[in-house]
Amino acid sequence: MPMTIPPIFDGHNDVLLRLQMAGGLKAAETFISGRDGQVDLPKAVAGGFGGGFFAIYVPSPTDQAFKMEEMSKPQYELALPRQIPESVALGVVMQQAAILNRLEELGAVTICTTASQINDCLQAGKLAALMHIEGAEAIDPDFHALDVLYRAGLRSIGPVWSRPTIFGHGVPFRFPSSPDIGPGLSEHGVRLVAQCNKLGILLDLSHLNEAGFWDIARLSDKPLVATHSNCHAICPHSRNLTDKQLAAIAESDGMVGLNFAAAFLRDDGRMLTDIPLDQMLRHLDHLIEHLGEDRVGMGSDFDGAKIPDAISSVAGLPNLRQAMRDHGYNDQLIEKLCYKNWLRVLEKTWGE
Repeated sequence: MPMTIPPIFDGHNDVLLRLQMAGGLKAAETFISGRDGQVDLPKAVAGGFGGGFFAIYVPSPTDQAFKMEEMSKPQYELALPRQIPESVALGVVMQQAAILNRLEELGAVTICTTASQINDCLQAGKLAALMHIEGAEAIDPDFHALDVLYRAGLRSIGPVWSRPTIFGHGVPFRFPSSPDIGPGLSEHGVRLVAQCNKLGILLDLSHLNEAGFWDIARLSDKPLVATHSNCHAICPHSRNLTDKQLAAIAESDGMVGLNFAAAFLRDDGRMLTDIPLDQMLRHLDHLIEHLGEDRVGMGSDFDGAKIPDAISSVAGLPNLRQAMRDHGYNDQLIEKLCYKNWLRVLEKTWGE
């Protein structure tokens, strides 16, 4: 029988965006009753999903169907969307933060700001939500919004989601490609690193280009963390991490969450979901080899990507646990990959 324990605490989901698009605060109740998507409470119970990083993300006005069609081809290079103005982004961020607050009011999640709170939720069978921002478009140069959001529970931020911000540059969706594309952090980005280090906000390296990665590696005094990224040595996609980057993450005692998105898993980089779970295990094996058993976890991108058919939603996570066991991972390693490694790196990053 597939395992539903240990619980999986996950490095990335986009359910807040989906709820916003489906009606905002009113749609929050569908998270409890069940919705047509990859993350909701009934599916979480069925799959042993313990929660994770709930991303706040400002979408670009792009054709998602066209993007998925292009990424299903053997080679592709999608142009990056334009930078989104702070005034536009802030309203979207507030709406999605309000949805997360509403989920907590309804008793569906607990917004956590410490690793011990997350652990308490996992042990009690309650969904733990870490407020995360994917792309810092809503953050002003004086960090007023960052300070207010921190007080509201924000504990993790990605300076970019691929498209540029005032803080730096990301990678376009390109295959095959190196992540070494374009300039790194701006002067504002350098200051953002210092402010996040001061507050204890995790800096997510996913979506940054390689120059930005090395800028943060040089400037930050915290563990280097990529919440949802994979191995460039297996899938040479611009979004994936090279072995040199993995070595820097290991040296910092940081962490990588395995991204379930098909295009970042497959050798051919195509957004096609007929992927055997063995392919995910190849990435996990490579990450463990280069990072060690204590620095690897899950970073699914649920509700933000096409994922393997064998998982489909958080309800399918028992199949991944069973595949890890069949692959030879013991109980101790599976616990680390499912949630303990996230607790370790968050505790160290937040200074608990």
